[in-house]
Amino acid sequence: PLTYVIINLGIIGILYLGSIKVNNGILLSGDIVALINYINQILVELVKLASTIILISKTIASTSRVEAILDSKTSMHYGHLQTYEDNDTIIHFDHVSFTYPSSKEESLSDLSFSIRKGETIGIIGSTGSGKSTLAHLMTRFYDATSGVIQLGNQPIENYSEKTLRNTIHIVMQKAQLFNGTIRSNLLAGQKEISDETLYRALEIAQATDIIDKKENGLDEIVEQGGRNYSGGQRQRLSIARSLVGEFKLLILDDSSSALDYATDAKLRAALSSLENLTTVIISQRTSALKNADRILVLEDGRLVAVGTHESLLKTCEVYKEIDVTCSRGDAHE
Repeated sequence: PLTYVIINLGIIGILYLGSIKVNNGILLSGDIVALINYINQILVELVKLASTIILISKTIASTSRVEAILDSKTSMHYGHLQTYEDNDTIIHFDHVSFTYPSSKEESLSDLSFSIRKGETIGIIGSTGSGKSTLAHLMTRFYDATSGVIQLGNQPIENYSEKTLRNTIHIVMQKAQLFNGTIRSNLLAGQKEISDETLYRALEIAQATDIIDKKENGLDEIVEQGGRNYSGGQRQRLSIARSLVGEFKLLILDDSSSALDYATDAKLRAALSSLENLTTVIISQRTSALKNADRILVLEDGRLVAVGTHESLLKTCEVYKEIDVTCSRGDAHE
């Protein structure tokens, strides 16, 4: 702003003094116009210089912040187990509580439950009840504040990070696709995966129509964030990616919210047909959990009920309220 003020005051001075010179016949009006043009050119360059100085100062501050983040030490340490220690119970929570570092209140309080091999478990609750936080504890994105989480035969802290990521797959609420091709997104860094396996994953995720409509098939381009695909297509491709490879536990964190009911039903039926697949489905719709072996109902971070869809409708007020709300929403749609 100071640059603009100085230059414009200079132009005013040139016009004032120049008009006197022109009136006295000392200068021509063209000389004044030329001088103002030169001043404007100087203004442009001064603005560029000012922008460069601001950019340099921002760069210095940002570099310091990036260096501080890169130099920070993680509070999470992984164990050395390179293979999953098998057990009939895939994951077990024993009086687990969790509090976010910036919060004074517990997000999850005294949770105790087990998920057995081959089960389909539903997790439901109102917004802010701790559903996603529970999923993040299962994948060890966070460590529990208190209590013990056991994966297979071992505490979850004993496993290496690579083993955990290969054992538990999670599909987030917001589908993430990366710049590349559909094939590279499905592989996600894995190698030696056949096209047959990829197509099988796409079939289970109800995403084969996406490939069929593309000229290049699996080699079709995916832009950053998958912005050249719809929300439902991104979710189905993300689910297909989670089905590629060997794993023990699949967590779907409200990952079918952009799918219509027919496609969602086909997806759940296809997942239930897989042998030895343990699935955790997190949803705000009771219709998505009707066929689950057990449903965990969360309320304000606490586990208030466990049971099937039919039993919870009879015994759990929180579940009945959610079911009524979902039914009204479905009727409205």
